[in-house]
Amino acid sequence: MKSNLDVVNDCDSFPYYDADPQAYTELVSSYYELFTQPKSKPVGYVLPWVVEKMPWDDSLWVVDHDKKQIYPKLTQSKGFDATLRKAREIGAFKVLEKWRNELYTVHRENGLDPVGDPTITVERSGSPLFGVVTYGVHMTTYVNTQEGMKIWVPKRAKGKTYGGLFDNTVAGGIATGEQPLECIVREAAEEASFPEELVRSATKPCGTISYFSFRDKRAGGESGLLQPEVQFVYDMEVSEDVVPKPCDDEVEDFRLWSVDEVQKAISESLFKPNCALLLLDFFIRHGILTAGNEKDYVEIVSRLHRKLPFPTATTM
Repeated sequence: MKSNLDVVNDCDSFPYYDADPQAYTELVSSYYELFTQPKSKPVGYVLPWVVEKMPWDDSLWVVDHDKKQIYPKLTQSKGFDATLRKAREIGAFKVLEKWRNELYTVHRENGLDPVGDPTITVERSGSPLFGVVTYGVHMTTYVNTQEGMKIWVPKRAKGKTYGGLFDNTVAGGIATGEQPLECIVREAAEEASFPEELVRSATKPCGTISYFSFRDKRAGGESGLLQPEVQFVYDMEVSEDVVPKPCDDEVEDFRLWSVDEVQKAISESLFKPNCALLLLDFFIRHGILTAGNEKDYVEIVSRLHRKLPFPTATTM
């Protein structure tokens, strides 16, 4: 049985400088920094073995091995797209076998660059190769019954990443040009068959959580890739007659669980790691997890809102 802090550590696994400054510095200095333009803030870390295997095109990229710095030339999105397509063509990385034809935005410090694209995008499946911050939405749907609060919990289909583990009621990645609420509406229809009018009227935005993970084999593709993420959090209270139903191949089924059942499953590592964090955040906001019943309360609350080392979105 894992403690709640163990659960946080499972997902927010990238080390903190304060815990061991020397080890942190040695680790980070081994990475290549990814920039969208020279003399800007890095937007991601690239692992040395990824740099070695990536089919860089000198007309699209500057790869400085001495300074361990990488940045695209002029047509920035073209650089990401062409390079990842070539990498996929030659089979350089297993993670690209799950090519999604879905673009994520690479947010940067100074907004629009004086040269290059207004919006820099990267294919979703290739984003962890560059270690850039990605964004998603997660919604917890719950029912207040006579027996107490119950939460709708889906089981992920076995053929998917983290197959067979439990998930948040609705979740998904935010594509370029998509607003968080619109993403929730879309994912709620696709994954749970929730009507649009219900989601728009009953969903409540509850802030964000952020964390920095190392991907493991359950995520698909290579292990050890870097994944800093920000999730927009939503709650939706529904009546007992509202029952989610799988609509695509992402979900095997839905279960209506008590808070105790959810907490037990979290402690037994039965939830997808980042989904467990979203539920801890839910329990904190609803007064279920408190300073009175959790000895690591302050650290957990802090860790759910990690300051990432890269620029994050100011708007979506």
